[in-house]
Amino acid sequence: MLLTAFGGLMWLLFTAMLVLAVVALVMAALARDDAYRAANKQSKVFWMVILGLAVTVNLLVPMLFLQIAFLIATIVFFVDVRPALKQVSGGGRRGGSSSDGPYGPYNGGR
Repeated sequence: MLLTAFGGLMWLLFTAMLVLAVVALVMAALARDDAYRAANKQSKVFWMVILGLAVTVNLLVPMLFLQIAFLIATIVFFVDVRPALKQVSGGGRRGGSSSDGPYGPYNGGR
């Protein structure tokens, strides 16, 4: 019974790693090539290869070491590359000034 529960947990973790890698691959593919250069990050081709390998390893190669290595690469894409691409592309702004808070400006409406 314990092994069945552990197997279910591992299946859930492997599925989550695969979904995360697929989402990162799609986001990397949708970003413009010049945005990578403007953000001073590795090229689009580099990230497409790394994230494509992450998807392939998660689907075909049941080696935990490789899966964890590519999980780290996927996390680096999400926490470092994607925010830089959004900032360069102007996707992070919804309008307003830099002093605007969630309920209006912090400067008293001046």
